Amino acid sequence: MLDYLGDPLAIALIGAFGGLLLGLAARMGRFCSLGAIEDALYAGDGGRLRMWAFAIGIAVIATYGAAAIGIADIEESHYLALGWNPLASILGGLTFGYGMALAGNCGFGALARVGGGDFRSFVILLAMGLAAYATISGPLAALRVALFPVYPANGALPGLPQVLSQATGLSVLPLAMIVGAALMALALSAREFRRSARMVIWSAVVGFAIVSGWIGSTWVAATGFSAMPITSHTFAAPVGETMLYLMTASGRSLSFGVGSVAGVLAGAFIGSLIKGHFRWEACEDPRELRRQIFGAVLMGIGSVVAIGCTVGQGLSAFSVLALSAPVTAAAIFAGAALGLRQLITGFLPAE
Repeated sequence: MLDYLGDPLAIALIGAFGGLLLGLAARMGRFCSLGAIEDALYAGDGGRLRMWAFAIGIAVIATYGAAAIGIADIEESHYLALGWNPLASILGGLTFGYGMALAGNCGFGALARVGGGDFRSFVILLAMGLAAYATISGPLAALRVALFPVYPANGALPGLPQVLSQATGLSVLPLAMIVGAALMALALSAREFRRSARMVIWSAVVGFAIVSGWIGSTWVAATGFSAMPITSHTFAAPVGETMLYLMTASGRSLSFGVGSVAGVLAGAFIGSLIKGHFRWEACEDPRELRRQIFGAVLMGIGSVVAIGCTVGQGLSAFSVLALSAPVTAAAIFAGAALGLRQLITGFLPAE
């Protein structure tokens, strides 16, 4: 198959498959990071946070199961192959979360909204993608490298099961399975969640979308002819990568990230049509657009510093149980909570 498709197209199609599932989950299952945080903080509803816990639990069990039978080489993923910088996770996560609140969406959410006809989110994506690449290899790159240098893990994998295995002598697989099962049990402990087929099914779809990235990219790397990274879904740098591909396709190959972005757009478009939610929208308030663009820039910078966004760290890194994942996710939550409070109450003292 790879002889016919070629490695770049094959890896892009794998990314598009998982992205399609994620886009459908966003529109059909209301799977959204900022929405989950808003529900929990201001509506007293933890249902969508439980969707994240269930999706992560599914992804952890399936990912480590795939690794155990040799079809997912997760140790080569950059979440485990690179050393962990706690300061980068905290500061990058806070910056991303605060920007997410100002923008009204994370990168994944913005893609899902664009698929439903929201032109405001298209502007957010452009600003976030530009900021991400300015931080990766543009004017901000030297400062990023100086402040947050990245080093190989050098054998000491920064994963929770690996750390626990060294401390207890137990094998990695059962430890990972216990963590994944605990997350699923936490989600299912709420009767409302258990009774919602929509929440359970679409959470599981998200978990399997993440696993499909690990399995598919491992297959291409092992059987293809090009050096391909072992990766799964994230949405910040890939948006910038997609922009570059659209401008320089004749001199640039397709990638997992480009396919993933296209897949989310397609899935969200299909989902919005099925739900009857597709409609063209534009921003009518210049002040709102200014705030959203500023938030998008913060998201682009923060995601690169933290090496992942709500999906990159909150799902993909969590699926391999990287130590960075819970720290970054907590920082994103805190940054988003701060931004939401500023928007809703203007930091007025609580009465």
